Formats: sequence, C-alpha cells, structure tokens
Amino acid sequence: MALYQEQSLKIYNSMSGEKEIFKPINEGNVGMYVCGPTVYSNVHLGNCRTFISFDLVFRYLKHLGYKVRYVRNITDAGHLENDADSGEDRIAKRARLEQIEPMEVVQRYTIDFHNILEKFNNLPPSIEPTATGHIVEQIEIIKTIIEKGFAYEVNGSVYFDVKKFNKSYHYGKLSGRDLENMIANTRELAAQSDKKNPQDFALWKKAEPQHIMRWPSPWSDGFPGWHLECTVMSTKYLGEEFDIHGGGMDLKFPHHECEIAQGEAATGKSPVNYWLHANMLTLNGKKMAKSTGNNILPEEIFSGNNDVLDKPFSPNVTRFFMLQANYRSILDFSDEALKASEKGFNRLMDAYHALEDLPTSKKSSLDIASWKQSCYDAMNDDFNSPILIAKLFDAVKMINNIKEESASISTKDKGMLQETMRVFMFDVLGLLDKVSEDNDTSEKLSSTIELLIKLRAEARNNKDFALSDQIRDQLQEMGIQLKDGKEGTTFSIK
Repeated sequence: MALYQEQSLKIYNSMSGEKEIFKPINEGNVGMYVCGPTVYSNVHLGNCRTFISFDLVFRYLKHLGYKVRYVRNITDAGHLENDADSGEDRIAKRARLEQIEPMEVVQRYTIDFHNILEKFNNLPPSIEPTATGHIVEQIEIIKTIIEKGFAYEVNGSVYFDVKKFNKSYHYGKLSGRDLENMIANTRELAAQSDKKNPQDFALWKKAEPQHIMRWPSPWSDGFPGWHLECTVMSTKYLGEEFDIHGGGMDLKFPHHECEIAQGEAATGKSPVNYWLHANMLTLNGKKMAKSTGNNILPEEIFSGNNDVLDKPFSPNVTRFFMLQANYRSILDFSDEALKASEKGFNRLMDAYHALEDLPTSKKSSLDIASWKQSCYDAMNDDFNSPILIAKLFDAVKMINNIKEESASISTKDKGMLQETMRVFMFDVLGLLDKVSEDNDTSEKLSSTIELLIKLRAEARNNKDFALSDQIRDQLQEMGIQLKDGKEGTTFSIK
C-alpha cells in the first residue's frame, strides 16, 4: 500500500478559500504546474522562496508515493514592463541596455536561476519548457479562442474579450473580483487603444519596428501575450484539466485569472483543481524592491557581501529559515532571524548525528510511533513545514533526555526515530546534511592549501625566497603549519 493511501493530505485551495482533501484526477499520479521566472535579471530572493515552497510540495508528494509530473516554465519572451499590454519586453530592454542579443540575456539569467536553485538543493522539475519553444502552440490556441468568439483582432494584435467571456463564465472567480465593479472603477480607454474594454488583455501583440523579439503569425509579425504561455504549456504537458497550479501570491491577478479564462474559453473546462499561492518575503519589515535599495540577492547572502547581514549564511541555513514559516504566510528576512535559524539548524543536525551513539534499553519510555505520525499530520495539513520543524525539535528534546538517562528507547524505536528524522529533514524539507557540507568545505580548504604549497615550491625553485617565506609565514599566522620533508611539503591545521 502506498503512503498516500494511508495519509489524508489537505491542501488550501485559493479558489475555494478552504483546505480540501487532495484527490488527484488519476490515482497515484499528480500533474503540477508552477509559474517560473522571467529571465531578464538575477533571480529575486522572493522568487526563491516561492520555488523552495513548491519544492517542498513536490518532495512531499513524491515521498507519499505519487508519481509527479512537475512542469515549471521559463518566460523568455512576451513579458512586458509593469505586467502591461504595452511597452517594452523586459528581456529585450535588458538586451538593448547591455547591447547584446535577447537570447544572451535569457541564457545568462537562466544559468543563474538554475545555479541558485541548485545551491538551495531544489529538485529540478520534470519538464522545464520555454515560451519561445512554444510559439506555434500559442498561435494555434489563439485561433481556437477567436473561433469560439472570445477574442478579436485589431491592427495585427489579438485581444481576449473579457466582457463576452464573462457572459458564459466567471472572470474574477480566483481573485474574488467582480467584473462589473472592475469596469465601474476603471478609467475610459485612451483614444489610441485597440482594446474594446480596459479589462481585455493581449493574446498576440503586433511588434513595433524597434521590437527585437518577433515571430510571424496570421495576424502580424509579433509576439504572444505573457499570460498565454502558461495556458499552452500546462495543458500540453498535463492535459486540459490537471491537479495543482502554483505560483506567487502576486500572480493571482491578473496572470492566473487570465490563465483560467484562456483555458475555459479554449476547452470549455476549468483547467485546475487546486490553486496554491506562496506569500511574499519582506526585508526588515518592508517590501523588497530594487528601486528602494531594500533588496538582497541570494549570492550576496552566501558571500556576506551586503549591507543587511553581519555575516554570510549558507544556502542550507537560508532554506531552513524559509521553511520555518508556512508557505502562505508573509515571512520577514532579517539578520536576527537568520542567526536564530542557524543556531536551530546546528542544534537539529547535532542531535540527529548524536542518535548514532544513543544507548538503547529493552523498553521505550517514549511513544515514537505517535511522534512519527505527528510529523505526517503536520505535512498533511497543507504542507505545514513550521509545525513539522517543531516536531523535529521535539525529537531533539527526546534525544537529549535519553542522553541524560531521564528517558529510554528500544533498539526498534531508535531505528524508527532515526529513519523518520532522516526522511523529514533530508527527503521532505530538502536540507543537506551539515557533516557532508563541512566535508565539502574541508576539501576546498585542502585544495587551496595544496595550491599555495605548489606556488611556494615554484618560488623556491626561482630562488624567490622572500615570497616562499611570506607564504609559509602567513599560513602559519592562520594556524596552518607547513612541514618540508623528503617526500615534499605536508601541512597540518592547529
């Protein structure tokens, strides 16, 4: 029997505003789509929080025994500034400013995105499609939506007719908005606008002469609207109806609302059963924004090269910090919070490694089976990672009590405790073992010292004894002792 048959998982569905028992469309299989980054700059820390949140969801579903197809897109065209239907493409703008090709911008920041998520120990998605790789499919779905009467073409651009769509469906049901109120609170369209109504959004935009990124279509040389790619790629790889769609809270309106409208207009079906939204990350109590300077990049956290934190923090500790809040809660990033997380992380890892040498008794005074189920209960309650972490710290107390002989544990229960901690710390939360991380640091340190020993030997061969002595003396000041012998130079760390 698969674990998912024993555990009852509840997910908070943004569509209903309630926690619902999770039942996939096809038993044992889960289709999950998450909106990925627009690759025009280094990945934002707030975005990283979203992707870590859905990595947790992915990991737990896999742990429960589901076969998960996780699709996360790369937006490499069509996302205009300020999420508008006019203006400059974000990627094209960066390409113009840096005087490089748009696809150079895409390549550079896609690599950065992957590198950062790898440092955070995120699992890669099953499929990572790009907007530019699906232009043909986007053109085809626009044709379908036009044929069904929910879109119109003006001067080479195609717009979705929200007012007409709302007569048969409900535009605004995800975000809880009423179209009549939206219309009443909107200014009149500018005279030069091609739209019938202000709420209408672009499915295809005719490219201005200066617009670099363009493709041929039945309507014009142009590019697809930003919302369209997600409808196309989610349905192509997961079907017209699939289980989970995730993204940041800021995407609920208009992006996800437009996705629903496009899907329903094209197929007549509601595309998603469970909508999940991760909340925002603030910095020292204020919204993160590059424009105000209240911003920090992941690499600046790891290197310590920033004006916000007193010291560097590893990706491991930063990930642990983010998981200490439920994905639907606002999380404030600060130096104090990260320092507290680092202490907690080290305490948790030390307790886990102390388990190996823990003495056992014939009988347990602890109910390990109930504690194990409480870990599942936490994750079954909408992936409640902070409660799970609290349960793991209950295990730390149990381990300390056994060490102090105020509690006892049997060999069988010790094995269960050890395995459950391993599963939830490493497989589900996605933390890396501190010992392996320390070993990695030690290997890098050894390689660096060996390089300095080689440079010192070259200096001696060149009779540059001043440099040779300087390398030896400065290493000695750092507590690294060099010893010259017949077999070469070795080192020891004091």
